Amino acid sequence: MSAAPTIRATYYLEVVSSWCHWAEPAWAELKSRFADQVEFNWKIALMDASGFPTSRAQCEWFYRRSGLIVRSPYMLNSGWFEDGVTEYLAPNLVAEAARDFGINDDRARLAIAHAAVRDGLKVGRWEVAAEAVARATGVNAAALLAKAQQPEIEARARATTAEFHALQVTQRPTFVLESRIGDKAVFSGTWQAAPLVAAMESMLADSAAYATHAAHFGNPPPQ
Repeated sequence: MSAAPTIRATYYLEVVSSWCHWAEPAWAELKSRFADQVEFNWKIALMDASGFPTSRAQCEWFYRRSGLIVRSPYMLNSGWFEDGVTEYLAPNLVAEAARDFGINDDRARLAIAHAAVRDGLKVGRWEVAAEAVARATGVNAAALLAKAQQPEIEARARATTAEFHALQVTQRPTFVLESRIGDKAVFSGTWQAAPLVAAMESMLADSAAYATHAAHFGNPPPQ
């Protein structure tokens, strides 16, 4: 990359969220389209009991609704759901821990998400989540599991979850776009690429205009 990115894009997610699953094509499109102009990062935003279905039947009802909304040719698999679980730490912390093994892209979390909502595996169980990442990345499952259960990994996930709540939004996915000239756009619950692309193009154009002005006039006069 020849110059520092003009925009920082942050994707707040819950690894087993169905709407995050549906948003992944948009995230992939953004990364491909703006690779040289935008700094991309994802952060964990843990859901509590209020964000999860209360039964497998309810989970499947939600999946039918979202599947119809996005016109999906497949229905998500509710097999990952476990009665009585109110927070799915394992899939999120294993994905976060993979960063410490050099997996800084999307592979770890996508592997767990696919294992959950497509294959119906019980990724709320530490070993299942770690094995999914090991298969996708080659990271040793036992070492990854040990790292994921370290207090600092949960602390990181709690910190980014607090960042998410500070935005005063409730939906995952949430995308935050920030430019070098101080512009900021927050999209909460957006799963399609079009509005994100439009915002990025507008912010990039404004940043370019500022750069052009600076080249001709430099810094503003002193007070």
